[in-house]
Amino acid sequence: MEDKAAILQRELDELRAQVAALERTLEEKPDYGLGKGAPAVTQWELNQTLLRQFKERAAGIERALSEVIEGTYGICEKCGRPIHPDRLAVLPDTRICIHCARAGECK
Repeated sequence: MEDKAAILQRELDELRAQVAALERTLEEKPDYGLGKGAPAVTQWELNQTLLRQFKERAAGIERALSEVIEGTYGICEKCGRPIHPDRLAVLPDTRICIHCARAGECK
């Protein structure tokens, strides 16, 4: 089984590649003139949002990598119990267990 740090590092590398590709795509801004470039403008704005989300996710993965080194990865920051491995497999940068996440939804 691959260790947690290697899995997180691979995901971080993939995110960084996606960020770089999106940044190259966003270098050229489409024309916002009246009646010009409507689909291109929409796609550019969607890519801006996607870029922000990728950067936020990368920051979360970097934080998770630090937690692996510190020995605190996979521990819920709210209740202190271990986060289920299946949850970590889907959301490797999560900071809370499913029980605390569900409790937060009810409030």
